[in-house]
Amino acid sequence: MKVFISADMEGTAGITCWPETERDKPEYPEFQELMTAEVVAACEGALRAGATEIVIKDAHHTGRNLLVDRLPPQVRIIRDWAGHPHSMMFGIDGDCAAAIYTGYHDAAGTDSNPLAHSFNGKVMRLTINGALASEFTVNALTAASLGVPSAFLSGDSGICAAAAGLAPGIVTVPVSQGFGPATSSVTPVRAREMIREGVAAALSDLPSRSHPPLADQWEVEVEFATPRDAYRGSFFPGVDYPEPRRLRFIRSDWFEVLRTLRFMW
Repeated sequence: MKVFISADMEGTAGITCWPETERDKPEYPEFQELMTAEVVAACEGALRAGATEIVIKDAHHTGRNLLVDRLPPQVRIIRDWAGHPHSMMFGIDGDCAAAIYTGYHDAAGTDSNPLAHSFNGKVMRLTINGALASEFTVNALTAASLGVPSAFLSGDSGICAAAAGLAPGIVTVPVSQGFGPATSSVTPVRAREMIREGVAAALSDLPSRSHPPLADQWEVEVEFATPRDAYRGSFFPGVDYPEPRRLRFIRSDWFEVLRTLRFMW
């Protein structure tokens, strides 16, 4: 069984502020260790459930966060950014039995994580077919477009609730909850236990997992922080510029949505 893991950082247990997630800050190494340990726990759960191959996309910031010598031998790790429209899901294919997400956070404009955002600080709000969309939304639909179910997610309480509403049967492990600039979190040791057990349970009953439904047409709106941020993307073919900070486009193919977003920001 081949499994894909998309590993983010802001939804890791204990993480509360931006310097803990940025490579050039003194706090970073401690939380880099915690991110890596949660990914290792996910791998251990997958292996317990029968995985023979695990593809991991290091999907936070530089794409060079995970301590690779800690990963099991069954892993193939993808680091840095290729520029491919699959982005945080780069490396997934139709041979994967399931997609797993660790360290995930809620969408820009939500309050369940002080670090909630959608892809970058320029995007204030992203909607797909009228519904608020997170990074998980986009990534789970990318997996779905390849026929891959989203089986497990760990992160803040908000993204866990959103994921449960989007991907039927997904197993979620909420490890933290935001309160303004503060967080309430389980301990890293407990988070790893929950992730290990959750992934094993999710993959041991794959028929109960599913993926978000794929629409016949995708209407996407992106609200940027400033008109300056939106202006460049307004020149991409088929993109409307209805307001100074807002772009809108319609596509019938999911990969074309990803292609447009890739060049929009």
